[in-house]
Amino acid sequence: MRTKLLCSLLALPLLAASAMAFAQSAGSPAGRWKTYDEDTNKPRLIVDIYQAKNGSYAAKVVETLFAPDATCTSCTGANKGKPMKDMVIAWNLKPDGENKFSGGTVLKLANGKTYKSKAELVDGGKKFNIYGCVGFICKHQTWTREH
Repeated sequence: MRTKLLCSLLALPLLAASAMAFAQSAGSPAGRWKTYDEDTNKPRLIVDIYQAKNGSYAAKVVETLFAPDATCTSCTGANKGKPMKDMVIAWNLKPDGENKFSGGTVLKLANGKTYKSKAELVDGGKKFNIYGCVGFICKHQTWTREH
């Protein structure tokens, strides 16, 4: 009896940790994601989505799959000519309902422009649709979660 109680007490934290990990992956965009080229649909970047201090989410490039030392030649301002690796490409995405995020900004590396952004987790948290918008016209990319 004592052994069963001890085993149960030891198993409880593991069960709780597993449940929290599952909940985070399904409802939080935090983690590593693969992005794809809009024209060829080939993998382009690995980005890390993380939660900022203010509770919003941001995305930073951790790997460029097409060229390891790629720079943002189309960017202006502080990002002009800077390496894409470690560059923040989305920021200020705030939770806005279940699996939805809004109020953000996204940087399109292909043209160096920033757009108002919103996003949503789909397919049980396996995919992240991020939208760049000008007025009411929005285009989106689907990123896939890295495991």
